[in-house]
Amino acid sequence: MMSNYTVYIGLYIKDALEVINRNSKGAVAVVESDGTLIQLLTDGDIRRLILEGYALDTKLSGIVMKRQTITVEIGTEAHTAKMLLDEQEIDHLVYVNKDKSVAEIKHRRDLDPILLSSPHMGKDELRFIEEAFNTNWIAPLGPNVNEFEKQVCEITGAKHAVAVSSGTAAIHLALLNLNVQQGDYVLCSSLTFVASCNPILYQQATPVFVDSEPNTWNMCPKALLKAMQHIQDMGVKPKAIIVVNLYGQSSDMDSLIEISEQFNVPIIEDAAESLGAKYKGKHSGTFGKLGVFSFNGNKIITTSGGGMLISDSKEMIEQSLHRATQARNNAPYYLHSEVGFNYRMSNILAGIGRGQLNVLEERVKRRREIYNRYVEGLSSITELEFMPELEGYYSNRWLTAATLNPNKTEKKVTELLQHLAKQNIEARHVWKPMHTQPLFKDVIYFTATEHSVSDYLFENGLCLPSGSNLTDTAQDRVIQEIKRFFE
Repeated sequence: MMSNYTVYIGLYIKDALEVINRNSKGAVAVVESDGTLIQLLTDGDIRRLILEGYALDTKLSGIVMKRQTITVEIGTEAHTAKMLLDEQEIDHLVYVNKDKSVAEIKHRRDLDPILLSSPHMGKDELRFIEEAFNTNWIAPLGPNVNEFEKQVCEITGAKHAVAVSSGTAAIHLALLNLNVQQGDYVLCSSLTFVASCNPILYQQATPVFVDSEPNTWNMCPKALLKAMQHIQDMGVKPKAIIVVNLYGQSSDMDSLIEISEQFNVPIIEDAAESLGAKYKGKHSGTFGKLGVFSFNGNKIITTSGGGMLISDSKEMIEQSLHRATQARNNAPYYLHSEVGFNYRMSNILAGIGRGQLNVLEERVKRRREIYNRYVEGLSSITELEFMPELEGYYSNRWLTAATLNPNKTEKKVTELLQHLAKQNIEARHVWKPMHTQPLFKDVIYFTATEHSVSDYLFENGLCLPSGSNLTDTAQDRVIQEIKRFFE
């Protein structure tokens, strides 16, 4: 006689209120005994009835207003539904199944966009920005930059850091520190964003791409060893290995470091997505000769745009600082003896970063909660397999990533993404591997076996909305739509 959205007309006002309280939509659909919709009642309607003198034990049959209720079919695209709300100047829509029975009720807010990973500001960012304004430290450098670098070192355990304009800039500076030049070979994870390897091209060096492993989705040690042996047989020694920690999870650093040391080739750890993650108790980004973080607008914490290069080598960080500030020599005038770059982070943006670092642990905790809610909420969909987290790993779950198992379903990731997009939910493919990009069509690519793991992950993988400011209600909406897609 009652459901999450409906109440039988033979029941009472108090029953309608109970349904409204349960569904949190502010409305209930009054139906006949066969489920046929009679009309929608909002909490405002009921409030007015009570003010007119009706009691909670008044039967709904005595107060139904015979007012037309706007309905749409289940699956109607969000923008279409929102246009209808605007046209009718109402806040609720009743969604009906093909047999015209009530499926659900949606409020206007249920049609708002759900973003993949939007910035999440705290309470301290504005204070540090105001300090910069009040002290007139608006110039590119200042106290916020120094403190931001110091905080990153304190949190991660790195000895030295330099704040720069982007994670890409940090990778470029790292390559410069390792004297990567034209014709040099640099190995890099293939399953990554292009920013991980573009700086290789800045230096006119040659990238070599390495496949992922299924257990971590990150660089496969067996494939790396195969690549290193191949390059060694060519009579060449690579200058660097760029290891990417994908979607907030560390790579198998023990195995990768062992190979790095075997061939005496340093690691640059691209931890752009994994600030706050750990591997065997040690912070992501601190395993390589140099480590890189990104503070782009969608990252675990943001400075709007920015990055950080860290290292235990004071000399390397000082050299990076020199190059990041146009390589100006120590002289009473502008003197330059090598190429420099305008890569330094501004004092304003560093102020945002200081405030964001104060809530880093909270942001990681929330994103891990979101991941766990997805796993629990979608546990009945066995076709969906989430990015694993092995023992000894602690992911910041920057993005909740999963794959559709092609052996269990014929449905495609593209179809699911299109379904979610129609409901104003932003989800994305995982990174398209670099070895499949037109930019790198001639680059050598190494896999551990005849099967490419990174290709499989791209073809079958997706990232779900994961921002730390994602509400449970919004996440439930994502879960509901995914379930509906599989049903």
